[in-house]
Amino acid sequence: MASFHVIAGATEALEHTKIRKIGVADLVDALRRGVDDFMVKPSHIVFLCMIYPLVGVVLAAWTSGANALPLLFPLVSGFALIGPFAAIGLYEISRRREASLDTSWRHAFEVRNSPALPAIAAVGIMLLAIFITWLLTAQLFYQHLFGPEPPESISSFINEIFATGRGWTLIIMGHVIGFVFAVVVLCTTVVAFPLLLDRDVGAYEAIHTSVRVVLANPIVMAVWGLIVAVALIIGSVPVFAGLAIVLPILGHATWHVYRKVVEPPAATGPAR
Repeated sequence: MASFHVIAGATEALEHTKIRKIGVADLVDALRRGVDDFMVKPSHIVFLCMIYPLVGVVLAAWTSGANALPLLFPLVSGFALIGPFAAIGLYEISRRREASLDTSWRHAFEVRNSPALPAIAAVGIMLLAIFITWLLTAQLFYQHLFGPEPPESISSFINEIFATGRGWTLIIMGHVIGFVFAVVVLCTTVVAFPLLLDRDVGAYEAIHTSVRVVLANPIVMAVWGLIVAVALIIGSVPVFAGLAIVLPILGHATWHVYRKVVEPPAATGPAR
């Protein structure tokens, strides 16, 4: 059984991961490779069988009455904040395909055997905390504008949001606040989970490397964030059905972005 190491990784020493500067063309190539991974092993089946029933149950619970209506958009949009963790099985499939290993869908769960599992869990808990903070912030902002009373009905809620000044304030400022949360997640996890799957460097170094990647490639990473946001919006339009394709492609592509922006370890031999 792997030792319970989180901060420093398996070597019990902080590893300074080397990064590269990349261009937009590298993002395009990563997306192309992500599509190729998806077409060879259509991992959307896992998302259809597991993610969507879970999302449906959560949404049904949260929106079963008018009390939860103000949290509908924050809840749906907030899933993007935990997306890097939810896609970890897709990174594993891409990693295995790259290494010419068996890529059957069941291997998406091989992460449970990863020596970096404690660090992966730590970063996942961080994302969950950010997600919950986003929901609480959205709720407090709504109550600041509309008061603590829930909307009387769906129609009155829609009218308040789109036909009043405070409704448009909620829309505009809500997106600004959400953008801040999205930037925090991008900066701290853009390559964190692929790095931990590939090399057990510890949670601190995984987050630190992600921040350094963004600082070294600010424009390119901003473009990547925009690509992810637009793709998620497009995938969400047909009652979220498009996400069955969009999410796996983005997950696989993220692995290839990691490979392009993070240099392999100096030592020879397999990473895992």
